Amino acid sequence: MFDEDGSLDPLLKFLLYAVLALAIGKMVWEWLTEDVSRWITVDLWELIADHPWWTGFIAVGALATLIHLAKLLSLLFGAGTYGYVGNDEDYASTAAPGEAVKADVLTFKMKQLAAMSATGFEQACADLLARDGFHSTRRVGGAGDLGVDVTARDHDDQLLILQCKQYQNPVGSGHVQKFNGTARLHHGADVPIMIGLNGFTQPAADFAAHHDLILMGRPELKRWAHGQHLYDVLGIQSTTQ
Repeated sequence: MFDEDGSLDPLLKFLLYAVLALAIGKMVWEWLTEDVSRWITVDLWELIADHPWWTGFIAVGALATLIHLAKLLSLLFGAGTYGYVGNDEDYASTAAPGEAVKADVLTFKMKQLAAMSATGFEQACADLLARDGFHSTRRVGGAGDLGVDVTARDHDDQLLILQCKQYQNPVGSGHVQKFNGTARLHHGADVPIMIGLNGFTQPAADFAAHHDLILMGRPELKRWAHGQHLYDVLGIQSTTQ
């Protein structure tokens, strides 16, 4: 019955636990099928039948409370907002071999960027610029922004103008042409960058190359969002880094 160390034989211990589990399971089953079932089918139904209006108000109030509670929890725990470098199926490390990635560096997962509002996406880009050491970073996107969503300056005092497109499809040539018409001529951009969450069409890429516009497609955005410096991603040399 007992082993040499005084512990109960494993087989007997298993049988004892099995009997105990069956006894508890039987009690729970009887409680669910008799007491709870009777309360739902008899008592609760009678209450609903006797007070239909009050029942409706209570149900609507409970549903509204649950919705607001879910939103509150989402805000408190930052669902779909910021992330940190870690093990994720959408993450590919940008650190050099043998180089540790700082765990406290601000990063975003691509699925987080896709789930944001347009304003949130612009703000995320502004936050990443600030993370990389750019100064005077400001989100200015909105109605009448004339093609500028985020502005910033690097340590060489060059002006960056970002337009952030969170489209589900690749950005077309027309949007790139409009950006070309305002980025340098109207805003005086030294570094005009258009970001496309899901890339750009080939005509858009050809136009940008001809007019020296910088396009950041999904692969480049992913590297930037996952911790690599913007200028490293774009191949730009600057004292900002």
